[in-house]
Amino acid sequence: MPTASQVSDSKSTSLSTVLELHQVTKQYPQQKVPAIDRVSLRLGEGELLALLGPSGCGKTTLLRTIAGFETPESGWIALAQQPVCGQGAAIPPERRDVGIVFQDYALFPHLSVIDNVGFGLKHLSRHRRLSPKQIRTLAQEAICLVGLEGFEQRYPHALSGGQQQRVALARALAPRPSLVLLDEPFSNLDVQVRLYLRQEVRSILKGVGASGIFVTHDQQEALAIADRVAVMRAGQIEQLASPEEIYEQPASRFIADFVTQANFIEAHRSEQGWQTELGLVDGALVQPTTASAGTLMLRQEELHLKPVASDDAALVICDREFLGREYKYTLTHPTQGNLQARTRARFAIGDTVQISIQPNPIGLPLFAQ
Repeated sequence: MPTASQVSDSKSTSLSTVLELHQVTKQYPQQKVPAIDRVSLRLGEGELLALLGPSGCGKTTLLRTIAGFETPESGWIALAQQPVCGQGAAIPPERRDVGIVFQDYALFPHLSVIDNVGFGLKHLSRHRRLSPKQIRTLAQEAICLVGLEGFEQRYPHALSGGQQQRVALARALAPRPSLVLLDEPFSNLDVQVRLYLRQEVRSILKGVGASGIFVTHDQQEALAIADRVAVMRAGQIEQLASPEEIYEQPASRFIADFVTQANFIEAHRSEQGWQTELGLVDGALVQPTTASAGTLMLRQEELHLKPVASDDAALVICDREFLGREYKYTLTHPTQGNLQARTRARFAIGDTVQISIQPNPIGLPLFAQ
């Protein structure tokens, strides 16, 4: 498994660097392995990065370490090319020029919207010498930015979940930070609000030119709104790339399984192509490799179903989910177990079908056994 220092993040080097981490390691006393292990990355100006991974992989710890709530045992962190942690620096969270949106929003119930948004600006008055009028102006501008004009005097209990999230975002943006950190920002919202608000948040951050890092375990969310995705596992970044590259060219079987929920079948090279339990796969459909055997990744949308009368080669549909524009089918295979396929074609549970493999132009990944 590659370490973070081996992961390419060349895209960010073409932008002005807002954040840089070098070999950052954090280990809690009660744990045998580090929560984050030698993580290195760069974040460019205006870039939105998703930290994606299963529970316990270290993504929230990494976010808290960047914010300054956790202190790493080794490595260093720089914001705007100025060390804030390591290399003799130890800048506290409130002086890191970082806005934070917590999972539970952390709004003060006894404060109105405008006072909640302005709260984060008050400590700046000591450093920037902001007057109460200037604080009010900046808070009002942030409220307008997130589309909550007219809600200034409302209290959190009178707001919907989506509106509370907007207040939390306005509070993070009000000081005009160079970096915004978001910890599972949409997990407490219902599906429709989540889908709408995640695009709104992306538009807002892009509109003000702020860089952002958000933690999520939702693969679709990460792929939909991030410029780059860092897939984490066991405290390390296993792959850091664009959403397209993560989906089309996963660096490991773990990433392919976690991000795409693909099917995997054993394959052996032959003169005719790749022999599998689903039949012969043309060698031209597989991404170039020198391996003679491995595990072939088949995305759900790459399995095309054709209705047939029951025969030895047919698969049986044992489950069906209607997803709106398409269906997700579970098919039973005598040796491969269950296979998943997504298509607009309509079948019934119990139907027998045959499978043909039609990969996207980049081809099917093959992972070594």
